[in-house]
Amino acid sequence: MRPGIRERAVRVAGGVALIFGALTVVSGGRALLDRTGMGDVVDFVLWFNFGAGFAYVLAGVGLLRGAEWAGRLALAIAAATILVFAAFGGHVMSGGAYEMRTVAAMTLRSAVWVGIAALALRRGGEG
Repeated sequence: MRPGIRERAVRVAGGVALIFGALTVVSGGRALLDRTGMGDVVDFVLWFNFGAGFAYVLAGVGLLRGAEWAGRLALAIAAATILVFAAFGGHVMSGGAYEMRTVAAMTLRSAVWVGIAALALRRGGEG
């Protein structure tokens, strides 16, 4: 990618991260306050996703501003998400109750953050 296109792509990724983060905080907060109809919630996944939503917003702001640290934060978010997804897998394999939508949501979150981190860190050696 040419530098101008790359920077625009990183800024778009920042906007996606910011919106994704805001939606995550709102939906996670609602789920924490009212679990009616939520099914088999896995508490550590819910708490992680809620807390991570704030990091998503921070990463989004950093990416939009072109901050050097934002790519490293995106990478940390991706790594933490994958680790929590693996722990969730352990929960499932040990017979723990869960919802299939959690599998879908964690797959989406992992893919989004791996993609954002890869894009942000490819920005010419900046991170």
